[in-house]
Amino acid sequence: MSGFHQADERRFLDERGSSVSVAPNGLNPATIMEKAVRERIVDSYFWKEQCFGVNEADIVDRVVDHVSCIGGTTGTTQKPTPFLCLALKLLQLAPNDTILQAYLQQGGDKFKYLRALALFYVRLTRPAIDVYTTLEPFLADRRKLRHKTRAGTRLTFVDAFVDDLLVQTRVCATSLWKLPQREDLEDLGKLEPRESALGDIDELLEDDEAEEVDTKEDGGVDQEKRDDSEEENGMQPSKRRRDSSESSRNGSGSNGNEPRRQTTESGSESDRPRDRTR
Repeated sequence: MSGFHQADERRFLDERGSSVSVAPNGLNPATIMEKAVRERIVDSYFWKEQCFGVNEADIVDRVVDHVSCIGGTTGTTQKPTPFLCLALKLLQLAPNDTILQAYLQQGGDKFKYLRALALFYVRLTRPAIDVYTTLEPFLADRRKLRHKTRAGTRLTFVDAFVDDLLVQTRVCATSLWKLPQREDLEDLGKLEPRESALGDIDELLEDDEAEEVDTKEDGGVDQEKRDDSEEENGMQPSKRRRDSSESSRNGSGSNGNEPRRQTTESGSESDRPRDRTR
């Protein structure tokens, strides 16, 4: 009986991983996902029909044929997605690094969900250094992904999914183990400083500051040129600016005070002095 495949997939869960080795990051692969999520996966129709007796090569066919979105559980019944079911199957199969690299190197839109599944598995089972070195190159992957949640389906991208795996604490209905900060690993000498696709951030900031200074200086030079042109026309720049400001305060030029003078001179009949000769 030892040579036959066990039909009851719950054995992997009931033994709590005692029959398999721990993951490279020291976690028990049988308990990485929450118990409630594991139970829903094992009871799902997709797990019973498509995940029985498959190996690492069959995973590729299952992803291409059945996975059209990433996600954890969906709907009011919290039904597990095929993506999450195959992630649990990978935890059971425990593929080595060579197989994972074969998953990750498959290009084209046909295998983008296979890459997402491999990245998700790497985040669950590999040490922090391997997680950073494996996931960060795929921050340049701009391909679109469908992300199915309990609220519905939305559009995301491979690089956004990778960023969530590096930053978030819960992805696809699975609590991720705490990942050390990259800066801490750099200080310990375990990781090289990451080079951004935009280049050196400090140099970019210095260039922006230099451009701002040049813009201000160019504005001052233009003001001086305008003042020189005004002097050539026989008008002092300061007087011109002062006249324009006074005109704006008084209304329309020198005529702004005329209505007030007329009102004061005319006044009303009660304000005029009476003729004493009468």
